[in-house]
Amino acid sequence: MKSYFHRGMYILFKRNLLLTNSITSGAFMGIGDLIQQEVEYQYQVLPRRYDWARTGRMFLVGTLMGPMHHYYYVYLDKVLPSADIRTVTKKIICDQIFASPATILCFFYGMGVLENKTLGQSTQEVKHKFKYVYMGDCLFWPPVQFLNFYYLPTHYRVFYINIATMIFNIFLSFIKHYDQHK
Repeated sequence: MKSYFHRGMYILFKRNLLLTNSITSGAFMGIGDLIQQEVEYQYQVLPRRYDWARTGRMFLVGTLMGPMHHYYYVYLDKVLPSADIRTVTKKIICDQIFASPATILCFFYGMGVLENKTLGQSTQEVKHKFKYVYMGDCLFWPPVQFLNFYYLPTHYRVFYINIATMIFNIFLSFIKHYDQHK
């Protein structure tokens, strides 16, 4: 049994890491959206329990962002390879200055494309919602990333981040779809 587990971990987190990171990124984004939809349904904000097309769009955008996260963390660990407090702090600052805004923009523009919005409509949504998502991002991600950068090896980073992202995506889905319920 133990050898099957280790072989499975090797296949997922060594040989097929990019695929694993991409699929789990999409899956956890979709799960976060389903949780948010359940909350909206329970509070009678949504007329029916699940909008599968909405979840599908969240899954697709998350999957497409997986490679960006994969290569970003591989690169960051090459440029800043240590796991001491000073280096971890630098990684967190890089994450908040570069990765977070890029991820937020990719999310809103990617969702806009899938929702058949024009570039102008997506830009308006970014102008309206970016500050709220980024504020939430700045509160949520630094402690999560500290654990990530200080304790985890590179090949587990994106999977760990994808799990944390599922939690953050509940908030992200709320902000993304908030004005559709008014």
